Amino acid sequence: MLTTPHPEVLAHDWVPPVAIGRSREVAELVRRLDPPYPRSPPPWIVAVAGPAGSGTSTVARTAAREVTDRVRGVLEGRPPRVLSVRTAACRGAHGVASSLLRRLDEGFDGRGFPVAEILAGLLRRIRREGRPVVLVLDDVGIGGPDLVPIVRAFGDPDRFLPEGETGLPPTWVILAGSPEALGSVERSLAGRISLGPLLDLAPYSDRELDSIVRDRASRAVGSGASEEIVREVVHRTVADGGGSSRALDLLRRRLLGVPFRSTLRFGEPRAFGIAIEPRVLRALDVATHDRAAPVGEVRRVEAELARARGDRPLATTTLWRRIIQLERAGYLRREIRTGGTGGTRSIVRLLAPVDEWVTIPNRPGSLRGDGAPGPDGAAAPRAEDLGLARAGPLGPAPDDLAD
Repeated sequence: MLTTPHPEVLAHDWVPPVAIGRSREVAELVRRLDPPYPRSPPPWIVAVAGPAGSGTSTVARTAAREVTDRVRGVLEGRPPRVLSVRTAACRGAHGVASSLLRRLDEGFDGRGFPVAEILAGLLRRIRREGRPVVLVLDDVGIGGPDLVPIVRAFGDPDRFLPEGETGLPPTWVILAGSPEALGSVERSLAGRISLGPLLDLAPYSDRELDSIVRDRASRAVGSGASEEIVREVVHRTVADGGGSSRALDLLRRRLLGVPFRSTLRFGEPRAFGIAIEPRVLRALDVATHDRAAPVGEVRRVEAELARARGDRPLATTTLWRRIIQLERAGYLRREIRTGGTGGTRSIVRLLAPVDEWVTIPNRPGSLRGDGAPGPDGAAAPRAEDLGLARAGPLGPAPDDLAD
């Protein structure tokens, strides 16, 4: 384990003073927010989109900080504040609203309150304090919480305020996530509120990844970054096809003494592995984000991912077989709990990060285990030919998955 005097800079939510490789994007986002006195009427909502690891979180949070700096230099009174929530870690709109209000009241517990009441409490608290606010809804992804109630509340706050009170102090909203998820949010708003044109981010170049890793490593150890560590982390990141998130995760492990594990890119072919559609892997990753999740939730996310690409969701039995295969390979564990329509409820818990699984890319219906032709007429490989153990009888899918 290396000496790391400043491990806080390796945290997920740490925002660097300078957004390396994204200065123009930050400036454009701030221009659209137009602080401290926007010329357009509220609501002031913008969105930044890009693939995982492209810096959407960094751009959104850096822009929020720039907005507060500009407001602080002009407006009198109490300084502005930033309310930031990683939505992927929240359970639905209720979880997002509760997390936001908890930023203002640490002791708040949202259990037992409907979403509308929590949003009303949040907006009334913001109005009562009278402080400008920048709201950052981060990690917006397909299968994540429904953000429409949150956005609509800030778009029309008077519906939640006491009679006779109108308007909020200057309030800006920034959404950051994948293009598919943000497009889904805007479609769900049905033209009532516009997010405006998305600020699209391209993946980082290898040179930019090198600069990011070098900067963060130097800040963590308090001196010049080790060339060996920088080269090792950047090389593995590029080989894995990852972005800045993957690079910083590898750097965190290296500096804090957590050994690297064998990692493979989604869909990268290997002689041995489990034949799984990359969409199923992503659904498992999203649904079980740092927690156990119902199998029905995995099915819902997989269906959303499929429809976003114009594909048909997997059949219930097919998805169930994939989960059984992954469990037999030791990648996840299923638990049976009481509840559900059939009296029991299946829960999935990952035993290792999804990007460390060894899998074979598989199109829906192409691997049938019997050599029968797939939907395009070409003969599908047999399970034995790919080094896969033939699955035994799986039994019917549980009721909670069928739902």
